[in-house]
Amino acid sequence: MTSVDTLLPLAQSLADAKGWDDFTRTLMLSGKALAPLPEDARNEKNAVEGCESPVWIAFSQTEVSVMAYSPSKVIRGVLAVLLEKANALTKQQRRNFDYEQYLSRCQLERYLSQSRGNGIKSVIAKLKAL
Repeated sequence: MTSVDTLLPLAQSLADAKGWDDFTRTLMLSGKALAPLPEDARNEKNAVEGCESPVWIAFSQTEVSVMAYSPSKVIRGVLAVLLEKANALTKQQRRNFDYEQYLSRCQLERYLSQSRGNGIKSVIAKLKAL
């Protein structure tokens, strides 16, 4: 396994969770690690289409990182896990990275409904396009 494939702390904490309750609690706590996307960046240009809950994602030149926001605590947790990894990669690595496999390795895909899973695919597509 290369360093690109390594689970980062938020993903590892999900992978180590015991049972649905522990997983859900850990996921929601992970969302607190997400740096909030500024209000003015929560606009139509940064909106992710196809999500059950509103989601905005953008590259911040100021922070030199990808930032995101959703009012949903569960989705904020998923975004935190995705962005923790995305922000550890170069732009080229981010475009080529297998986020679905990463989410599978930290058990996330097991706990997402089909509609949320479809929204996360839209988030991943937007991440790769940034």
